[in-house]
Amino acid sequence: MIELEDVHKAYVSGTRTQPVLAALSYTVASGESVALLGPSGSGKSTLLNLLAGLDLPDRGRVRVLSQELGALGDDGRTLLRRRHLGFVFQFFNLMPSLSVLDNLLLPQSLLGVHGARARQRALEMLEAVGLADRADSYADTLSGGEQQRVAIARAVVHEPDIVLADEPTGNLDAETARRVLDLLDRLVVRPGRILVMATHSERSAAICNAAVTIRDGALTSLPQPS
Repeated sequence: MIELEDVHKAYVSGTRTQPVLAALSYTVASGESVALLGPSGSGKSTLLNLLAGLDLPDRGRVRVLSQELGALGDDGRTLLRRRHLGFVFQFFNLMPSLSVLDNLLLPQSLLGVHGARARQRALEMLEAVGLADRADSYADTLSGGEQQRVAIARAVVHEPDIVLADEPTGNLDAETARRVLDLLDRLVVRPGRILVMATHSERSAAICNAAVTIRDGALTSLPQPS
């Protein structure tokens, strides 16, 4: 479960303070998938950063899996991300100097999973995204769509409870975006992981079972996408 309680966040630039989130409260239940819709600059990425513990609110509380992120400290938040969160980004964020397989072995290694067990899990996930034949390729030799499919495999290879996705189809053509959404649906939504996805696209939002719009620092629930 994710719980936001009276969350405020602003950024300071020189003498100017720019509010981003204001008195924001929301709960994402276990097994729920939520689309965050809103224009650029509305605070979608800021909210994802708060959920990941990469940033902290100026006021209010963020609880992830019953743990208040502000009380965990840097090391505690790092361990929470490593064990329980997966990430999918618009620009993939793969390690270009590593092979596709090694990109999937890395998050497992950080959890102490090595050797045949880690390799088997990585190959299973590459098979699931249709890229088992590219295991030995370097990440930067893949197409954008292939890199995003690897990024999804990497996000779930360690079986996280929560996947955070920031505009995962924003850099892809329509057909590739459809394939990526199908994978997110199959590998994240249907298995019952929590998915919080920032997106401009109502088509992307349709894979989620709840949608909210973020505007002027507040969340408003929308009818379930169809």
